[in-house]
Amino acid sequence: MHVEVVTLFPEMIRQAVGHGVLGRAQERGLLTVGTEDPRSHATDVHRTVDDRPYGGGPGMVLKPETLTAAIAAAVARCPPGSRRVYLSAQGRPFDQAKAQALKALPGLVLVAGRYEGIDERVIATSIDEELSVGDYVLSGGELPALIVIDAVARLMDGALNDARSSVEESFATGLLDWPHYTRPEEFAGMRVPEVLLSGDHKRIRRWRLKQALGKTWAVRPDLLLKAQGERIEGRLADAEQAERAELLNEFLQERRGPRGPANEDGQQ
Repeated sequence: MHVEVVTLFPEMIRQAVGHGVLGRAQERGLLTVGTEDPRSHATDVHRTVDDRPYGGGPGMVLKPETLTAAIAAAVARCPPGSRRVYLSAQGRPFDQAKAQALKALPGLVLVAGRYEGIDERVIATSIDEELSVGDYVLSGGELPALIVIDAVARLMDGALNDARSSVEESFATGLLDWPHYTRPEEFAGMRVPEVLLSGDHKRIRRWRLKQALGKTWAVRPDLLLKAQGERIEGRLADAEQAERAELLNEFLQERRGPRGPANEDGQQ
C-alpha cells in the first residue's frame, strides 16, 4: 500500500513512520509513506495557507487553493482506486472494522487539518470520507493520520513477526483483549493463573475468551451490544453467541462470589 499524508508538518510523519511495525513494513516492501506540504503550493512570498473564517470567530481556516493542489499532487503519486480521507472530529468513528476495510485499498491519501479546520469546499470536491479517531479535540490531524496508518499496516501480511498477533488482540473479535502474563510465575505476591501453565489449549482458549468477555462487560459494554446486533444480522454464529453468553455468565458468577472473583481453577 502507498499512503500519502497531506500535512503542514511533514517531518512529524516522516519521523514517526520510521520505527517499529511501520518501519518494518516499509523495509519489507509492504508499505510506502509519502508527504505533501500545502505550503509548497502557495504562490505568495509568505507561503500563506490559511485565512480568517467568513462570518467571524476565532482561529484560522486552511485555504482551499493550496490544500486542493496538495491533495491533487498526493493523489497523483497513489495508484488508481486510492481513497482520500480527511481526519476530522466530524467524521465517522475509526475502528478495527474500518482498518480492515482500508487495508484492502491500493492506497490512501490522508489529509491532516490544522487550526479551525479546512474550507468546506475542499471536503466537497477533494475528499471521499471523513474519519474521527475519538470524541476529543487535537491540535491537528497528524496524530490521527499516524493512528490510521499504524492500525492498517499491522493488518498487512508480513508486517508483524507473528501473524497471530493481528488476530489475537483487542477488537479483532469485537472484544477487548484478555490479560497477558510472562515470566516469572510469581511477582508481587501474585501468581500466573494455573490454567495458562496447564498446556491444555482448549482450556486456555476458553479462559482467555471468558476474561475478554468479562473485561469488555466491565469497561466497554457497548461492544457486547454491538456483538448482539451482529448475531441478529447473522454475522455471529448462534453457537459462538451461546458460548459467549455461557462464559460471561460464568465470569459474572465468579465475580459475585462470596470471596470475590476467582479464576477458572477456583483460585482467588
